[in-house]
Amino acid sequence: MIAGEWRSRKISFPAIDSLRPTPDRVRESLFNWLRFDIEGAKCLDLFAGSGILGIEAASRGADQVVLVEHNTHACRFIAKNLERLVARRIELRQQNVEAFLARDTPQAYDLIFLDPPFRQGLIPVCIEAIEQQRWAANGAKIYIEIEADAKPEIIPADWYLLKYKKAGAVGSYLYENKG
Repeated sequence: MIAGEWRSRKISFPAIDSLRPTPDRVRESLFNWLRFDIEGAKCLDLFAGSGILGIEAASRGADQVVLVEHNTHACRFIAKNLERLVARRIELRQQNVEAFLARDTPQAYDLIFLDPPFRQGLIPVCIEAIEQQRWAANGAKIYIEIEADAKPEIIPADWYLLKYKKAGAVGSYLYENKG
């Protein structure tokens, strides 16, 4: 963990095929970008993988974090880490992200992390569902992590690009929902 309540705590997570945890330097940049937006936020971490983005958000003061991950093995490790941290503000949902986003949202979120497996065409599908089901609150920050040689496709007209960074194999985009 980089900062906050669980600063310097180590999160253990094994290598799992198809899961690619956000590199430390990319995560540090992301949370520098979001430093004024986390406290009290409702956060949704889609394709949570190791859960590190959502856990870091909770460590830095997010009021509520929902982690959505389909991989059973990954969920088992996330659950162990949450138990070890006594992370009461984090809910883990073992579910397909597309199915999760297809349902009516009980609330809109202030922060959404969208970090799907690379090269599977999931970004446009998820963005469409986020828009149609109104998962993003007005003013929400939406972080998209994709392969560095690609660009997010079909970004809604009311999503304003705030930040962009390329680091190694990762392209990081931070948008604000102005709708």
